[in-house]
Amino acid sequence: RIAGGRPVIRSLLYLAGLQASRRDPAFAAFRARLEAAGKRPKQAIIAVARKLLTVLNAMLRDAKDYATANP
Repeated sequence: RIAGGRPVIRSLLYLAGLQASRRDPAFAAFRARLEAAGKRPKQAIIAVARKLLTVLNAMLRDAKDYATANP
């Protein structure tokens, strides 16, 4: 269980990671790799959310759109 941080932001990131792992092929492959390596599904979704946050921060830093910043 995660109890730290801001609950609203945490839940939004979780839902964004869940949708990214369902709809984006790169994030879906990342999640599948993690689950194949033995991570539990929720752990894999959290890892996707963290990766998504990294991509979003890089997009803001570099002023690029998603198509050019997609991992």
